[in-house]
Amino acid sequence: MDAVLLLIIAIAVVALGLIAAVVGLVVTGRRKPAPLPDTHTGVIVQTPEEAAAGMPPVEVGAPPATIEPEAPAAPGVEKPEGTASRLVRLRQRLAGSQGGLGRGLLALLSRDRLDEDTWESIEDTLLTADVGVAPTQELVERLRTRLRVEGAHDDVRAVLREELLTLVDPTMDRSLHVSGLDGMPGVVLVVGVNGSGKTTTVGKISRILVADDRKVVLGAADTFRAAAVEQLATWGERVGVDVVRGPEGTDPASVAFEAVKEGVDTDADTVIVDTAGRLQNKAGLMDELGKVKRVIEKQAPVTEVLLVLDATTGQNGLIQARVFSEVVNVTGIVLTKLDGSAKGGIVVQVQRELGVPVKLVGLGEGADDLAPFDAGAFVDALLG
Repeated sequence: MDAVLLLIIAIAVVALGLIAAVVGLVVTGRRKPAPLPDTHTGVIVQTPEEAAAGMPPVEVGAPPATIEPEAPAAPGVEKPEGTASRLVRLRQRLAGSQGGLGRGLLALLSRDRLDEDTWESIEDTLLTADVGVAPTQELVERLRTRLRVEGAHDDVRAVLREELLTLVDPTMDRSLHVSGLDGMPGVVLVVGVNGSGKTTTVGKISRILVADDRKVVLGAADTFRAAAVEQLATWGERVGVDVVRGPEGTDPASVAFEAVKEGVDTDADTVIVDTAGRLQNKAGLMDELGKVKRVIEKQAPVTEVLLVLDATTGQNGLIQARVFSEVVNVTGIVLTKLDGSAKGGIVVQVQRELGVPVKLVGLGEGADDLAPFDAGAFVDALLG
């Protein structure tokens, strides 16, 4: 009896085991293995909300995209001031610095009686303002004739303005020759002693040309002063102008040559070359500037030679002007620091001395404080 019971139990256990195995197989057969992610193509996932919001789909399982770092933003390039506003400031600043000369002359000429002492005072006023002996004598003679013979006492100011304007000579060609012929760039050679503001003037001239939408190249040929090269490079960066430079002590002519070559190769409108300004050895200066000009003209003619003079130096500036006029064919004068000097008569004297016009005047330390010289504006400023 016990044996039969044990047999029944064993059969039941085996049967239950068989049933469990069959059920397990059935359940296992119904399950599908989860697919392995495709690590090569990935799966595009995008919810309707993301699509509506314009968000891009995400590729799940794909290799991570390479993120390129953002390029640094280009440094801001300044937009130089135009000529019209420069001329407005020219009148204002000249009136402030030179008005004393005009007021002094008007006060003397408006006296009821113009005796010899008065005319001597008028001469002294003009000479003190650096007008020069010969121009002063000419002006006084013309004023004496008009005020005594013509009896023009009622309009002294108009008479003085006319005569001063004649003295400054509005007929001179004051345009900057910054364009070349036959597709070549204009080449401007800038000369002057160190300390006159020569390198700064080169940078400021480039701003005037850039404001007129001209493509400019600068040549840092004052290679004996590392500070001058660095200074010019800074001016160029501010307005996006290329600056050709060489190591300190490089032959200035080679730098000038490369600058003009760069201008030709890049179809620049104008190349401005800054030169050394040593006056201690006139023969050496002559040789150096002569060589620079000869080397430049193997590629393109020099269209303008600008002499930079400090207006505050007076007679010393005239001595410098004579030396440079002997060395190179100066075609125009840039008078710097004119707003810092009450001796505006230097304009007349230097033009008479060299026979070339003042073309630009510096009126301050600002980047755009350089303006084309206007004879009428200058005389009006003298008279206040």
